[in-house]
Amino acid sequence: MSNEKKARGAAVGGGTRWADKAGADKVGAGKVAAGKASAAKAAAAKAAEDKFATKRRFPRFTLDARLQVKMFQDGEFRTCWGRSTEIGQDGIGATLTGNLATGEIVTLEIPLPLTPYPIKVRAIVRFCQGLRYGFEFLTMNESQRDTVRRVCQYLATRQ
Repeated sequence: MSNEKKARGAAVGGGTRWADKAGADKVGAGKVAAGKASAAKAAAAKAAEDKFATKRRFPRFTLDARLQVKMFQDGEFRTCWGRSTEIGQDGIGATLTGNLATGEIVTLEIPLPLTPYPIKVRAIVRFCQGLRYGFEFLTMNESQRDTVRRVCQYLATRQ
């Protein structure tokens, strides 16, 4: 194939195919460079994603339970309801009916499997996106901590 045809093919299709002296199929330099560029972009995107990813201290497990959130807003105590989505030994995720701000301190009342009564625990809002919230448990006594640990172990066997 002449150099002129190769150049036209590269301009139109991004690369050309031809056979070398041994008859092996070759790919034009345009496609090889494009493949390397897209691989480099993918690697850079993954590195950027890993840079901002935060590793959890404890794994999370799916938990669907109705919970109550009590907070102090605008000089008065308020209550809202929601459903938990996931739980870990250090926090819980939930979808709520109320509006909370990141950094706000609340009291959560959570009915857990394996327990006859809901646990009450203070938590801080660490994540907020629309109606979805993430809470980090703040004050838990040893009994509550043990209960949450047992519930997480139980949920791990069910998933």
